[in-house]
Amino acid sequence: MHSVYFVRHGQTVWNVENKICGATDSPLTELGHKQAIETGENILKSGIKIDQILYSPLSRAKDTALDISEIIGVPAKEEDRLFEQRFGKWEGTPRNGADFQADKRNFVHSYEGGESMLRLCQRIYNLLDEIKKDEDKTYLLVAHNGIARAVNSYFSDMSNDEYASFGVKNCEVREFIFK
Repeated sequence: MHSVYFVRHGQTVWNVENKICGATDSPLTELGHKQAIETGENILKSGIKIDQILYSPLSRAKDTALDISEIIGVPAKEEDRLFEQRFGKWEGTPRNGADFQADKRNFVHSYEGGESMLRLCQRIYNLLDEIKKDEDKTYLLVAHNGIARAVNSYFSDMSNDEYASFGVKNCEVREFIFK
């Protein structure tokens, strides 16, 4: 058995504005960079051994990963499959909007120009299957809340409502164990 770790990017401008980011590239705030640096310091203090950081191409995840990488001295590499879910017509709208919350429970729906939950999970599950085979390395994935849902569902059974409402805080570190 070995682990993979997940960190959601630091706070962004659109997080502060309560907007859905998705594929839109909202930058980190000053607090977001501080969160990333603190996360790197906490990883060092905890003794977690990371061999490789993989991050989403979106700047909010990339900047978080590079801040962490600099602190812990581990190489970081862009991984396209960690790109956030494309929320189509919902991007830039309020995260807690009732229509969006209802639509999140439709796993096959592509959000009018976006990406379905099922397609998102397919690419994340494929990545996790590859990581699972690489038992000699411990990876840190730096990505997004939508990706966190998919990662969590790979390791735990979830109802549709649990999946749709699942989330992690900015720069929260989660460990997942392959069995």
